[in-house]
Amino acid sequence: MSTGPALVAIDLGAESCRLSLLQWSQGKPSITMLRRIPHEVIDHGVNGLRWDFDRICAEIEAGLRVCAGNTKDPIQSIGVTGWAVDYVRLDTAGNPIAQPYSYRDPRTTAAMEAVHKIIPAADLYATTGIQIQPINTIYQLYADKLSGAPISSPWVNLPEYVLHRLGAPLIAEYTNATHTGLINAGTRTWSDKIFAELGLDASAAPDLVSPGTVLGPLRGALSNLPAFAGAQLIAPACHDTASAVAGIPAHSSGTWAYLSSGTWSLMGMVLPAPILTPQACRHSFTNLGFLDDKIMFHRGMHGMWLLRQCLNTWDQQREWNLSEIIAEASQLPGPDGLLDLEDPSFSTPGDMAARINQQREQHGLPALPRESHAAPRYANLIFHSLARRYAALLDDLTLLTRQRPEALYVVGGGARNEYLHALTANALGIPVHRCSVESSTLGNFAIQWARIENPSGPLDPQSVAAKASTLATVEFS
Repeated sequence: MSTGPALVAIDLGAESCRLSLLQWSQGKPSITMLRRIPHEVIDHGVNGLRWDFDRICAEIEAGLRVCAGNTKDPIQSIGVTGWAVDYVRLDTAGNPIAQPYSYRDPRTTAAMEAVHKIIPAADLYATTGIQIQPINTIYQLYADKLSGAPISSPWVNLPEYVLHRLGAPLIAEYTNATHTGLINAGTRTWSDKIFAELGLDASAAPDLVSPGTVLGPLRGALSNLPAFAGAQLIAPACHDTASAVAGIPAHSSGTWAYLSSGTWSLMGMVLPAPILTPQACRHSFTNLGFLDDKIMFHRGMHGMWLLRQCLNTWDQQREWNLSEIIAEASQLPGPDGLLDLEDPSFSTPGDMAARINQQREQHGLPALPRESHAAPRYANLIFHSLARRYAALLDDLTLLTRQRPEALYVVGGGARNEYLHALTANALGIPVHRCSVESSTLGNFAIQWARIENPSGPLDPQSVAAKASTLATVEFS
């Protein structure tokens, strides 16, 4: 094709949402990020940690109007990606019953214990292949049950909810649905057995669709804008990590691993089938859906979340620039010890510097200064700890898959961190390639484009990879 379709990609990130517009001029693509919507979890006290999703959706609608005003060609489709596990429950009129809980809300602690008394963790993993962690939707839904919430009310994960607000039916896109912990890895369908054993209502779950499914036209007031007159809604890989991996231009280049580096760090490989062994469960690897019925086999852990929480505490003292922190951290010697990044105390928002120091003191190490001037020291400690943990995960991947990755591709915000990149390359001993910071958006666009080019039949992963390669050369403006 000498040219391509005009598309909109909405990416719900854990710290900000972004709306981007793909356009073409003289056969060349350009991508413009037209709106960035910062957001954070809000503590509602007894009502828990929740997202202000009404505000996010209103900002998304405003962003779509900006996209309509900035395109010279009709927009052919809109796709939405986002973080997994969180969901909205709907009333009989299809409206949210309440603002959605955040996966960081501690209500899942008791729910997780209760679920495992009914279905042992090892049995859950053998069925679903999903890393046992309290954020999974299964524990959130069971927390609803324990609280007396109406468990028969329909629920839908957040990216698919945005699509629904724009006119799509209620659906669960497969890559996103696997992260719920309720999909049978063998049949790739909702596990009726798990729903029944936990007393959850399977009829409340949305219908499953494959990545790249066309969900119908944009509806509502936005559809009256000329730019959106013929726009279709497409479920790309709604799980942002799946779209980010789809945006890596490396799908036919030997054995490789990926690292999604942002609020979370996720390291893994794309495999033809899940690994459901007790050994994989012990190492806490997860099997998530990908394109062409393949599996993203990876291990998730805290990433830049730790530093962001430190900075949130210090912002009142000094508003640090991340590039400035990285530059200063790179001039420091290596830390006197490394963090255990799996510490459960790191999971919730708050004074992260205090928690880091608590762990250091438990290991017999001196506390770091609590003031904001010490930010580069905390960053240095976090970056070294991440790099060393990545090396251990690469060894685990080799053990579990019986193949050693020849290269690592880094996507997400961490791809711009040159210091962490150098530490990671040194720790792993294999080539480490930095891909787009906005790889989720590139993958979203590539899947939409491939589907528009071939409106029916299975989504061709090679076509997606080729389009991702074309888009990977484009600088975001």
